[in-house]
Amino acid sequence: MKPALSARNRKGPASWQQIPQGEALCAATESKLAAWWPQIFGYYLLKVGDLSCQLDTQSSPIKHHIHLGIKASQCQLKANSDALPLLDLSVDAVLLCHAHEFCSDPHHLMREVHRVLRSDGYLLLSGFNPVSLAGLMKLNPWVRHKAPWNGRFFTLSRLKDWLYLLGFEVVDEQRFYASSLLGNVPSASRWRTLLAKAFGSSYLLVARKRELPLTPIRPKWQLAPDYPQTVRGTLTTNRLGSSKSKL
Repeated sequence: MKPALSARNRKGPASWQQIPQGEALCAATESKLAAWWPQIFGYYLLKVGDLSCQLDTQSSPIKHHIHLGIKASQCQLKANSDALPLLDLSVDAVLLCHAHEFCSDPHHLMREVHRVLRSDGYLLLSGFNPVSLAGLMKLNPWVRHKAPWNGRFFTLSRLKDWLYLLGFEVVDEQRFYASSLLGNVPSASRWRTLLAKAFGSSYLLVARKRELPLTPIRPKWQLAPDYPQTVRGTLTTNRLGSSKSKL
């Protein structure tokens, strides 16, 4: 597996306003998540990262929403995303929006998410698509040091490999918002909608944590087979005959 550890300190955006066309991208992300909230139930929803904390999740039937970040005013817990201060198997769903792209060790972040999620819990992960108009902008030296291009963009296939190794089952994946994130907000059109399905600048990955129960292997006791009746009768006659001869 290609390593994802990075010693470089990548400063992530503290709000959607710090990303070009961030408010429009935030609205597009919320609309994609809105289709999944009625299908996810439980008691605790964990929103990891400053951008995740600012997403509207009021349509979710989960009662308790935990906001974990660093700079966002909505944060309830201030902590790094790769060191979640939560117990094992304590949340029912995790919303991870662009946090892995500015993390020094995204592998460890995924392991932390797996640790705090309960069995059959949901992970909703959003990120920037490197194979898109926005991803190609990383080649531009004028913007590569600005958010979001100063982060690391991971392909969907690579993220799915990580999740499969951890025991997740990928339920759905979709790309959306076809734009270079530069200039004005693009207007909606049919060809842009078709372009977004294949080369959208952002993606949403939905996965569930699967844990197969261990079935104990019971020992197979082998009982000694009964002797046939004829064999029993022969053995009994031989024993009686031998005793009489001694007498």
